[in-house]
Amino acid sequence: MKISVVTAIYNREATIGRAMESYQQQTWHDKEQVVVDGASKDRTMEIVRDFTDEKSIIVSERDNGIYDAINKGIALATGDVIGLLHSDDYFASATILTQIAKAFEDPNLDIVYADAGFFSPGQPDRITRRYNSGRFSASRIKNGWMPAHTTMYARRRVFEKYGNYSDEFKIAADFEFIARTFGSGAINSLYIPDIWMMMQTGGASTGGLKSKLVLNREVLKACRMNGIPSNYVRLLSKYPEKLVELFRR
Repeated sequence: MKISVVTAIYNREATIGRAMESYQQQTWHDKEQVVVDGASKDRTMEIVRDFTDEKSIIVSERDNGIYDAINKGIALATGDVIGLLHSDDYFASATILTQIAKAFEDPNLDIVYADAGFFSPGQPDRITRRYNSGRFSASRIKNGWMPAHTTMYARRRVFEKYGNYSDEFKIAADFEFIARTFGSGAINSLYIPDIWMMMQTGGASTGGLKSKLVLNREVLKACRMNGIPSNYVRLLSKYPEKLVELFRR
């Protein structure tokens, strides 16, 4: 079973090496790295080439943002299973892809996901919050809940049936994809209660009050697009539960 790992990047010379190294350390042998760069102006691509080989798929050209780049990566990927590795993040251990492959031994499984550990810039080994994806269910989409997206790996058939990421969203296309797929009621998924990905805070969806306002506006739009009844009161109801994560590591 081949697993494709898609990384969309732009000007990430400070962190891309860590992400790429964590991919190289994966013990699963049948893997494929797809790197889509938005024509970086720093040393990003130089570092990428230090960590890739002739089996890697690399594209460097201007794009229309991260989701456009991810969609390009999905289109280029040849794996049976496809997932993401963002340039600021890294795999929590060398056996993550092996765990994913083992889960997909079940031919009926469509999507598998796990927990993520957040860390602050400059402190990649210190978990400040654990994102518990186990709280997610399709019935909680209306409240804005989703699994930790970068831990989510899906069979190719999921993208072929439901499509890729929508270009109508700036920072919540991942949520809309989950609303579209899980909201269908036809997805067979599995949650693994383990940390699969270490995620750096400060990204588009974790970058402060302004990004939270944009995120919730887009989440509400995504729910409405997919026929899921929601409102701002429902979306805000998840935050007290999220605060508890700060005290649980």
